[in-house]
Amino acid sequence: MRTVSLVLVSSGGDVLGALPPFEVEIPWWSEIASVVSAARARFGVTVTVLRLLSTSLPEQPGGSVTYLASAPSAPAGVLPFSGMLSSHPLRAAYAAVGGPTRSLEWASSHISEISDMVQVKTWNLSSLWRLETGGGTVWLKELPAFLRAETAVLSWLNAVAPGAAPTLLAADGEGRQLLSHLDGEDRFGAPEADRLPMVDLLHDLQLRFLRDQPVLPGILDRRGGLLLEQITAAATPWLGRIDGLEAVLDALPTRLSAVAACGVPETLVHGDFHPGNVRSAAHVPPAVLDWGDAYLGHPGFDILRLCGGLESSEALLARWSSLWRAAVPGCDPSRAVTLLRPVAPLLGAAVYANFLANIEPDEWPYHAEDVPSCLKAAVGNFVVPML
Repeated sequence: MRTVSLVLVSSGGDVLGALPPFEVEIPWWSEIASVVSAARARFGVTVTVLRLLSTSLPEQPGGSVTYLASAPSAPAGVLPFSGMLSSHPLRAAYAAVGGPTRSLEWASSHISEISDMVQVKTWNLSSLWRLETGGGTVWLKELPAFLRAETAVLSWLNAVAPGAAPTLLAADGEGRQLLSHLDGEDRFGAPEADRLPMVDLLHDLQLRFLRDQPVLPGILDRRGGLLLEQITAAATPWLGRIDGLEAVLDALPTRLSAVAACGVPETLVHGDFHPGNVRSAAHVPPAVLDWGDAYLGHPGFDILRLCGGLESSEALLARWSSLWRAAVPGCDPSRAVTLLRPVAPLLGAAVYANFLANIEPDEWPYHAEDVPSCLKAAVGNFVVPML
């Protein structure tokens, strides 16, 4: 459950007031469709949510959440709002007043016969609209500047492995994308057996990347010493505040050298390869969604993410290891993934620190607790021995 408050502004940015708080069942802050529908049902106003303003909790889900939203006019019962609204240089274009309207106009210039536009999600990492058209569903996805390499990744995937990812129908180079709809369902919580084809699919794509060596403008490089630098930068502010962190950082160069010696090549990494980012059905092969977190680095991080939430992942790790041994004779993927297991939360800290560095402070609650949480997990996990 989430208690929502909406501060309303006009299309020109004038404050119209605030709606009385109301509750929606879905607790996750970035899920917006239920907020929009509840505002329409309760107050008779059509809103477009722009961004987060404040939260009662330090992290999601739940609690009381206040958003800024645009509306055509002030509905009956609107309350006065005396707070301050400011600009910020890191604000995503789709989170600014008028941003969603411009994005929908851009989408309409590429797609005819749009019968419905539904705002599904918005937060500091993306904005997502479902567009119903005469030809079926199309998705308008917009990304902030630091995640726009997804467009280049999708362009390459569409060319070399059609169906392995959503089809990129159009892109403007500024973060806006129109994506095809994929049949099936997102496989959150999939059992281990259902994750085996996901291993095969991603491995094939990563091998293809190694063969093609495509240039993907804007993609993050987390290979070799760059990963060490990024982890160190994220962890350094927390030295002295997290017991054991200094020892972990001291041991990290030796561990990463041991990973490199295992011989598994660095390649294109999805970056958030959990089953919910894979879509499939009985009659539809799996396709991988959400490549915004993609980077160049070690594929072992993807298999560790895919194993998350399982009581046992032996079959997944065995499949992944056998595929890499066949592709690169003499490499030792099993040892590599064992060595990387305690490094994964350190990488997580670097990822979240990058998010925080690129988003405005109002939206920090989405990620602020993630950096210390990952670092503390790394300290605990570093009891895993070097083999």
